[in-house]
Amino acid sequence: MPLFIGLAFTLLTSAVVIYGDYLIKVAADDGHPMISPLVLLGCVLYAFSAILWFFALRHVTLSQAGVAFSMLTLLALCAIGVFHFGEKLEWREVAGIGCALLAMVLMMRIA
Repeated sequence: MPLFIGLAFTLLTSAVVIYGDYLIKVAADDGHPMISPLVLLGCVLYAFSAILWFFALRHVTLSQAGVAFSMLTLLALCAIGVFHFGEKLEWREVAGIGCALLAMVLMMRIA
């Protein structure tokens, strides 16, 4: 059960960070200044994600949370980049996604 709770907090943390990244990317693409409401909201979301990260780390190891967070964030940001912003995925990015998935499998300990 602690693994499930820790991964749930990790997923929530990554969702908050992903939304913050999305807002900052929109602000950057639209030429907003660094102190625009979109950028500031993105920064507030990053700060909130630190609180969620604390709760994730109470239930899983740093390596488990780190790999899960990195993989979830990587996959979501790649998908947003491709489908929303029209970015292209090169073979290196596809290979990186594969490595992230493999790392996630290797790092998970069911205890």
